Amino acid sequence: MNSARTLALAGLLLALATACGAFGAHALKASLPPERLALWETAVRYQFFQALGLMGIGLALRGADLPALRLSAHLILIGTVLFCGSLYLLAFPVPRGFGAVAPVGGLALIAGWILFAWGLYRH
Repeated sequence: MNSARTLALAGLLLALATACGAFGAHALKASLPPERLALWETAVRYQFFQALGLMGIGLALRGADLPALRLSAHLILIGTVLFCGSLYLLAFPVPRGFGAVAPVGGLALIAGWILFAWGLYRH
């Protein structure tokens, strides 16, 4: 994953987070119980933060195209999809097994940020 792709994906994740936030605030607020709406809002918040972080990785890749940074971008993208995606699904009546995906996504996010820090430190 290069800088341009990372920045483009970050932009898409930000657009999707904005749309999901608006959808939750307007369409879901009246139809979801508060605890499920809270899951949706948590997913939106994490997606925003991770997308902004991914944008930072994309900018860092412009100055230092390091394998560790490219891999960290992949892990952040995968972690965001798994973690936030599972929370979005859990806001609706789906089998509880989908909740088991969230920790895997969370671990990918943590690993991605550690790899990002390590890669820049080593550089």
